[in-house]
Order: sequence, then C-alpha cells, then structure tokens
Amino acid sequence: MPGPLCVTRLLLWEFRQSVRFQAFRHCQNRMAGFPLHEAERMIGKLTEHLELGIVKMTDCDFVSVLVTGERISKTRTFTGGHRSFDILHLATAIVLDAREFLSFDANQLQLAAAEGLATPLEVA
Repeated sequence: MPGPLCVTRLLLWEFRQSVRFQAFRHCQNRMAGFPLHEAERMIGKLTEHLELGIVKMTDCDFVSVLVTGERISKTRTFTGGHRSFDILHLATAIVLDAREFLSFDANQLQLAAAEGLATPLEVA
C-alpha cells in the first residue's frame, strides 16, 4: 500500500474486543484462542502502528453508516446471509468513499464486490 491503512473506531473496537475474547476463550480451554500475553502483544502492536501512522484512524458519520447498512441489509442479507458487523464495516467504507475493501472473509468480500468496491485480496 502506498499510504497508511485507514480504519474506523468501529474496526478498532471490534479488533480489540475480538482479541480479548480469544484470550478469554483460551483461559477456558487451552486449545482455543490464544494466551493473554499474546492478546496484549497484539493490542500493543496495533497501538504502536497507530502512533507510527502505519494505521490511521478515520472518523465518519455513524448515522450515514447505519442508513447505508440498513439498505445493504434489506437488499442483500436474505439472499447472502451477511452478518451485522460485516455489513457495518462495508457501509462505513461506502460512506467514506473507499475504492477498495480489504477482508479475509469470502462472504464479506463478495458483498463488497456486489456493492461496487474493488476487493484486491483473494480468499480461498
């Protein structure tokens, strides 16, 4: 990428929450998730990347995101089975006039492509 990876507070929150949840899962079952020290390292690395400008936080109008998300949900979820946060992340990209959408989730990438965004990552 020629510049920083732009993310929103929603994405940052979901990432941190997911990491914390995986550490919780690991405490319950050592075969699941990952240890707390790994979670702390991952969150620390994200913080470092934000401070260095490798990752850049971008604000957006959340009401517009919800309106766009509702449109996407109404037109695509019955046939595509899309999850709430997947739709919200895509709606955020649309509101921010993104040209590309990055994800490792094949269904989310399919949704982004259907909404007209380029999806440069291929998921098997």
